[in-house]
Amino acid sequence: MTDTLTEDALAALIEQHRGRRGALLPLLHAVQATCGYIPDAAIAPIASALRISRAELEGVISFYADFRRSAPNAHRLRICRAESCRAMGSEALWQAAQSAPSDTDIEVVYCLGACAASPAAEYDGRLLCRLDAARIARLWQEDQP
Repeated sequence: MTDTLTEDALAALIEQHRGRRGALLPLLHAVQATCGYIPDAAIAPIASALRISRAELEGVISFYADFRRSAPNAHRLRICRAESCRAMGSEALWQAAQSAPSDTDIEVVYCLGACAASPAAEYDGRLLCRLDAARIARLWQEDQP
């Protein structure tokens, strides 16, 4: 399967959720928490266990923006582009983020729940508020050994 999700590990996750009402989303979250994304090799076993088509499963995964179908990079920067953050300059953050190292995924989100401290972003799960372009650029320097 993958380095972090073996067939046995996937089978165990499926068993934890089998027969539960509304098991699909919790199971997908568990798989992604294990290896960082939903691997191709997990699709058929999950669909079979939950008695849904692979197309239906792919539809659910693609509908929810937080599910990934490919392995993530080492770092993840999510920049809020909702109204409050846009009004406070998130476009400049987006422009500054274009200089991110190749090991950083840059994503747009619409509200991180920090409107009172706009503009906001999330870097490797850490909420950053009242950002400016210079602070975004410093993120890459802080990650250097």
